[in-house]
Amino acid sequence: MKTKLFSFIFFLVFVIQLYAEYANNIELRNFSKPLIVVVLLVWLYLSTNLKGRFHKRIFIGLIFAWAGDILLMFQSGKPSFFIYGLIAFVVCHIFYIRAFTLDHRSNPNHKTPYFLWAVGAFAIFCSGLFFYLQPKLGAMQFPVLMYAIIITVMAIMAVNRYGKVNIFSFKLILYGALFFLLSDSVLAVNKFAQPIPQSGALIMATYMIAQYLIVYGTISRQLVVTRTEI
Repeated sequence: MKTKLFSFIFFLVFVIQLYAEYANNIELRNFSKPLIVVVLLVWLYLSTNLKGRFHKRIFIGLIFAWAGDILLMFQSGKPSFFIYGLIAFVVCHIFYIRAFTLDHRSNPNHKTPYFLWAVGAFAIFCSGLFFYLQPKLGAMQFPVLMYAIIITVMAIMAVNRYGKVNIFSFKLILYGALFFLLSDSVLAVNKFAQPIPQSGALIMATYMIAQYLIVYGTISRQLVVTRTEI
């Protein structure tokens, strides 16, 4: 029941946010954007009561994502706000990584099929994107590189959950991580390389889908093998 209710509420916020992006309605966008993560925080809290460390870490990660959303809303004319927003999302991804690591620790002997292939694919994609952007990054080279490394590790750890949790949770969080990669890649290309038509709508659509899938996967998570209570 909670899943249907909050999915519907999130869908309404999703539609409002996309309309605001397409129409370039700044007032409406500033109203709806903070609600994206707020809805997910309430849904996660009411569905899990934050009983386990996994839930708590995803919850804290979402709080930093909310802070990042707010900071990026006001980056126009204030370059430092982009850096602060970037840092907030780095911390968000670190907490996601720490949560995903718990699933690996629940059954460390289980080997994820094609794990090295996934590591290679993510590494090639993110390094290729970075070297494409590098000539235009200027003083932002180091922050962007660090962010690319962190989000790549987050996606890799999402892959590494295979066989350690129920397949539904695994797929939701993996797809969420992939959408996060896509969203941030579009944002980086649009900001540093070349303008992308309706980039705001594309960035926000993929970002909202990413966060929704990660939270849904967290709520539906069940360990396949539990060695320690986590």
